[in-house]
Amino acid sequence: MSRAGLNKDPDDVSAMFDGVAKRYDLLNDLLSLGRTKAWRKVVTATIAPTAGMKILDIAAGTGSSSRPLADAGAEVIPLDFSEGMLAAGRKRHPDLPFTHGDALHLPFNADHFDLTTISFGLRNTSDTAAALKDALRVTKPGGRIVIAEFSQPTNLIFRTIYLKYLMRALPAIAEKLASNPAAYIYLAESIRAWPNQKGLAEIMSEAGYERVGWQNLTFGIVAVHTGYKPKTAPTT
Repeated sequence: MSRAGLNKDPDDVSAMFDGVAKRYDLLNDLLSLGRTKAWRKVVTATIAPTAGMKILDIAAGTGSSSRPLADAGAEVIPLDFSEGMLAAGRKRHPDLPFTHGDALHLPFNADHFDLTTISFGLRNTSDTAAALKDALRVTKPGGRIVIAEFSQPTNLIFRTIYLKYLMRALPAIAEKLASNPAAYIYLAESIRAWPNQKGLAEIMSEAGYERVGWQNLTFGIVAVHTGYKPKTAPTT
């Protein structure tokens, strides 16, 4: 398994998620101290799904992020590049159209979705900017992207405690609970290596999104970023 600070090999990352798919949601709840469900509720509220709304849920994993969107009547497609995650998702949510695909090369036409979303998966792509640009491509003009991702706590003292202690404790907890603790060491490192709120906003703007903003959750441990696809193509 490559270290989080290095280029992420897609095959390695996919195999890692294949190996933890069956217990991934349970472990995430434990390792986030039970905050995962609360964070997902905020993401769903931010998306504000409605009947007939076409949504692409990128890196959807087992479908935990897609389920509330579909329940609200949206036409959601959960997409992931881990076959293990997709298999677990299809078993849990047989009514959802789970689709295999790469976030860097989405298998959809341009201007197709009202909204794209990705929760806790953007940092696992091998090229953040490329993933954002392809999500922009498949989004309709004027449509949104909603991204939930780990970030950096805004309070310096809490950030120091979080990064130095909680991130060290996470692999130790996983060692006792997970069949593949190396995967959680990778996940902890990927969180530490990820840009802060402003850094991700800048990457989104450079990728072509406008009106980029974010909402901090749990003191900034997680941030929900939003951005819009321009209604008209920029002049050159």
